[in-house]
Amino acid sequence: MTLLAHDRYCDEIADQVGRLRTLVTSGTDLSATVPTCPDWTLEQLVRHQGGALRWVEALVRTRGQQMLPDGDVPGHAGPDGEGDPAALDAWLAETGRMLVGTLREAGPDTKVWSWAERSDSGFWARRMTHEITVHRADAELAAGVPYDVAADVAADAVDEWLEIVELAQRRRMTERADRLRGPYRSIHLHATDAPDGIEAEWLVEIGEEGVGWRRGHEKATVALRGPLTSVMLAFYRRLPVDAPGLEVLGERAVLEEWLDTTVFG
Repeated sequence: MTLLAHDRYCDEIADQVGRLRTLVTSGTDLSATVPTCPDWTLEQLVRHQGGALRWVEALVRTRGQQMLPDGDVPGHAGPDGEGDPAALDAWLAETGRMLVGTLREAGPDTKVWSWAERSDSGFWARRMTHEITVHRADAELAAGVPYDVAADVAADAVDEWLEIVELAQRRRMTERADRLRGPYRSIHLHATDAPDGIEAEWLVEIGEEGVGWRRGHEKATVALRGPLTSVMLAFYRRLPVDAPGLEVLGERAVLEEWLDTTVFG
């Protein structure tokens, strides 16, 4: 598995922020509930996303070596009042410029705190790329807007999610994550439309010792096949596995167990 270049992540964050801003200013109902994050309205989702980007910007800019309280992050909560698309858009624009500038200045190797095994600015560039990639999907699915993402980013998003789940298992971070351990079973993810140069098949193995994974085409207990973007969104639980274009082959219960059990941390 090879990471994308640091500048590629920075470029993608800038692009994703721009796309989210377009949605905010398109006349979409900001008070609408987000089906994939039902505790949030669309505006609350956008504020959460912008706040996360600002949090990372402050952490990297200050070279923080411990968890940063939200209250120490300027502008974390977003503009005063709700229901003002122009104010929300201006806040997002400033947020994106700040974060991308700070990440480019830091490069990928500046040491900063993280909750993962890699503790540097490169970790946060990648993490925020996929944070906004998935939350933009939440927002656009809620608004009924067609969603797309670059193939290299979608494939890397699957890699990162598998790394997070593997870390949670290895550290036995939560009781819920630990429930996945048990008899051997496996999941094959197969993107059917990956362009040349993008390897987009994965084998996930689950057993008594936890979770392991690798890219490749191998037989498994269950397979999820379909377009890369749809496979990525289904694996992040943003699309049902029976969404148009997706196909489940084999023991569906194994895939459903994975989706029900895997957690962020």
